[in-house]
Amino acid sequence: MKDKAALVAEATFKLVGEALQPVQDPEIHISIVDLGLVYGAEFGESPKGRSVKVRMSLTSPACPYGPMLLASVHTALTKLPGIKDVDVDLTFVPGWDPRTMATEDAKEQLGLY
Repeated sequence: MKDKAALVAEATFKLVGEALQPVQDPEIHISIVDLGLVYGAEFGESPKGRSVKVRMSLTSPACPYGPMLLASVHTALTKLPGIKDVDVDLTFVPGWDPRTMATEDAKEQLGLY
């Protein structure tokens, strides 16, 4: 059985996933959550209050919509109750691979079988 702190972290991570679900990659119109572009989230405290740091990637390092997508993620997370500070950590390690990271629905939409 998981301890209380682990259950709270899972519930909070679930809220992050729900907040980011409507954010879509602007080129392929699929949720960044379903694409597997969100790698994780960490919660803590900042001078402003409760904070969340999301680690994510883009479909390509040369994605022309990268700044717009990161701004959309930031905006979505600032709407979470109690969150006062948001940090979006962009990484390309590991590199995004839709065959292993995307949901089955996203793979189908991408034509990956």
